[in-house]
Amino acid sequence: MLIARNAVGKLQASFASKEDAKKQLGIITEGLKAIELAEKDNKTKNWPETWAIKSYLTSYASIIETEKAASFKYFDTAVVAIKKANSLDKYEDPSGLIKASEHNILIKKQERGNLSYFDNDFKEALEDLREVSDKFPNDSTLALNTAICAQNVQQYDESLKYFKRAKDDSIRNPAVFQKMAQLYSAKGDNESAIKVLEDGLALNAYNHTLTNDYINLLLDTENFDKAQGLIENNLKVEKGNKLLFFLYGYLQQLGGNNSTAILAYNKALTTDQNYFDALYQMGLAYVNTANDALKKPEADKISQYNSLINRAQFALLRANEINPNDKPTVQLLIEIYTRKKEQDKVQDLQRRLREL
Repeated sequence: MLIARNAVGKLQASFASKEDAKKQLGIITEGLKAIELAEKDNKTKNWPETWAIKSYLTSYASIIETEKAASFKYFDTAVVAIKKANSLDKYEDPSGLIKASEHNILIKKQERGNLSYFDNDFKEALEDLREVSDKFPNDSTLALNTAICAQNVQQYDESLKYFKRAKDDSIRNPAVFQKMAQLYSAKGDNESAIKVLEDGLALNAYNHTLTNDYINLLLDTENFDKAQGLIENNLKVEKGNKLLFFLYGYLQQLGGNNSTAILAYNKALTTDQNYFDALYQMGLAYVNTANDALKKPEADKISQYNSLINRAQFALLRANEINPNDKPTVQLLIEIYTRKKEQDKVQDLQRRLREL
């Protein structure tokens, strides 16, 4: 035991003088040989200090040993030894060996967890990283990796817990806020999802992904006024954003402002002429506008109606070229050709519709 205690002192002196790992492993080997004898002695094998020294020496060896198999063999020995030390009476640990051992073991568990994480073994990684993160709650990267592991093994409440820990530690990564919002939405907690996206946008103003998710969530929850205000503000900055123009048009269309919606869809199509959603909605807006034209008292209302229906047909034919399997597009075209009494085209589209 005296030799083992002396090895601990020599190792600590070696830390202070920054000696190399080879020298330190030599001191550890010397101490462990003595501890092996103490383990076999009827008296000293029951001393908590025996096992505390063993856990201390092996846990540090596991960190500095570069050969992987040997390193984890030291680690496994340290885990068993510290458990034994803690089980014997009420050891006061005046030298702090158990505390130091626990710290070293956590470092090794983080290394093992990271190896499992990068091997996509998320279940194994979660067990290690969760324990380490709970001991070091201010390490946002560690919390983030733990959250990702939990998400991958479908422990969604746990995932939210660690994403929140990373967020509360002032992490700015927009992906964290996006993932949290998705998890809240999956739980049906749209209020928390909206709040976390707002927090993310406060740190990442005009971020495309967060903005799009936020607008879509506002639309899903029928917060139309809030969504429209956000879109209008973003369009002042991102004048070429086709999605924002499309969403602005969609909101206008929901409010019955078809003419304004058509202008917005045309803006979106200026950026991308093959934008299917904009083409389909524009076709629908033209149909609605044509229907409204028939209700007006103007003398040329039939001429206006025909012009608008032709524009609807043109937009929907373009949409159908881009996505021939979209049923609503085909159904709208059938309606238009029925109005125009072009029965051959109606029959052709109805046959296609049955095949979809």
